[in-house]
Amino acid sequence: MPEPSAEESASSRALCGLIQQHIRERGGFLPFADFMQLALYQPQYGYYTGGAHKIGAGGDFITAPALTPLFGQTLATQLLPLLPQTAGNVYEFGAGTGELAAQLISELSGSLKHYHIIEVSPDLAERQRRHLAATVPQYLHKISWLAELPAELDGIVIGNEVLDAMPCDIVRREHGQWRLMGVSLNEAGQFQWQSTPLPAELAAEAQALLPDIDGYTSELHLRQQAFVRTLAQRLARGALLFIDYGFDAAQYYHPQRSGGTLIGHYRHHTVHNPFERVGLTDLTCHVNFTALTEAAVQAGLDLIGYATQAAFLLNLGLTERLAAQGSPESEAYIRAAAACQTLLAPQEMGELFKAIAFGRRIDPDWQGFALGDLCHKL
Repeated sequence: MPEPSAEESASSRALCGLIQQHIRERGGFLPFADFMQLALYQPQYGYYTGGAHKIGAGGDFITAPALTPLFGQTLATQLLPLLPQTAGNVYEFGAGTGELAAQLISELSGSLKHYHIIEVSPDLAERQRRHLAATVPQYLHKISWLAELPAELDGIVIGNEVLDAMPCDIVRREHGQWRLMGVSLNEAGQFQWQSTPLPAELAAEAQALLPDIDGYTSELHLRQQAFVRTLAQRLARGALLFIDYGFDAAQYYHPQRSGGTLIGHYRHHTVHNPFERVGLTDLTCHVNFTALTEAAVQAGLDLIGYATQAAFLLNLGLTERLAAQGSPESEAYIRAAAACQTLLAPQEMGELFKAIAFGRRIDPDWQGFALGDLCHKL
């Protein structure tokens, strides 16, 4: 695994020092969700809020918009008939390097009134500004960056690989009881796992969802649920569309998935210990789409559809767009075909990634869910 630079190592040490201080101030125990919040979003040194190079070949992971512009162009096919039913706004959370925004803005220019980006990373926001200025300079007047969520949303909210980056609670079954997993310090002051009795607000959900198997470890996603409830409260008209990796609850909490889904990414390597390279490693958990749906529906939204990424993109004409790239022997076609293979293949992003949409006062008949809708599994 590549070694971090001296500057990166110093940043990680500084963040570890801050987290150690938090642990001591909290009586020696920090719930993992709070540790993950600091590791990813501490203002100066956090993974997303610091200056780490995160996305792309030189970063830690690749997102669908970075693979090929066909992803955003295909997604725009779904948004085109929806925007006229709203005030014409798109709100994108966590816009990465700005590639998806550029792809959508180019395709939606006639129907789009405003493109709002809600971004917690100052580093990524600056990269987005540079990328959009270079690729869609004629539409910069339609683009704005928001420091906080608007009081009212009227348009389409998009989150591509946003939910998986929200801190989650880790729970573990020990001696017939569910315990909350967190972080303490060993004698050398290093991070270590520790458990504590499960708080009441998590106990009912754990008892209802998780298998009664000693040693079973998994995640609960209160912050994801709170996020979608907040969006539901503010959505006057329009839809929420999320594309992310995850499962329905039956798959998520299958007895054989006994180690949970928490994983780290560092320079395209998988990291299983979340206490390594803190602040330099992306920490993620898969999405429980059943819990997300329950939160959205209880908040008054309609469930529009739920499908694998492959089915969603095929319904929207991804292969037709690929065919329009030119001769199958051309370099452009071969490069685009390889990217589409990653987007669609079951062993790549095609089945693990899902698309899910919720709406209010908007047409529920979406082309992206025409075939292969999996709502019955939620």
